[in-house]
Amino acid sequence: MNSISEKKPSFQRVETGIIHGRFQILHNDHVKYLLAGKQFCRHLVVGITNPDPLLTKKEHEAPQRDNPSSNPLTYYERYILVNAVLQAKGIKSNEFSVVPFPISMPELYKYYVPLNGLFFLTIYDDWGKKKLNIFKSLGLNTHVLWEVPPENKGISAAEIRSLMVNGKPWEHMVHPCVTDLLKKWDIPCRIKKMIDSCT
Repeated sequence: MNSISEKKPSFQRVETGIIHGRFQILHNDHVKYLLAGKQFCRHLVVGITNPDPLLTKKEHEAPQRDNPSSNPLTYYERYILVNAVLQAKGIKSNEFSVVPFPISMPELYKYYVPLNGLFFLTIYDDWGKKKLNIFKSLGLNTHVLWEVPPENKGISAAEIRSLMVNGKPWEHMVHPCVTDLLKKWDIPCRIKKMIDSCT
């Protein structure tokens, strides 16, 4: 993946941009993604998907994303992490908002995000393509930040969760403030317990 610092906006910055993700775990490539969206807009709305089990659906294109062990962090914990990282990166608190975003329930979007904003996304696989099609079917303005094959995706949250479970180093893959919070909340232990309860 190219460094987002080299990517210059190809059009005038819009007032509001909407970006989304599960952020289970919020890692360094997520941060690049968030900052890439922010450079295109004055105010960035960060939608956290799978905010709770009732707003989560199984997706054929992403079969693991609804599993409890793939979603160890609460919405509130992810809200705290996104806020902490963006402010650590110099984004002022009045330049972004963090909200729930039930990605699999398009009929609910209007209750959580401004539909007249510019919707950012990245595409790595069929799930990314499906989300783009959903946005376009709703008549939303979209901008693909980048599209690369799965093997070039970079860091994955699933990989970090696996490293945590196996007691291997993972801290280098996340921002220091994320490391501090995840250790404070004892997330590696929580993930292990969730996996054990499913076996």
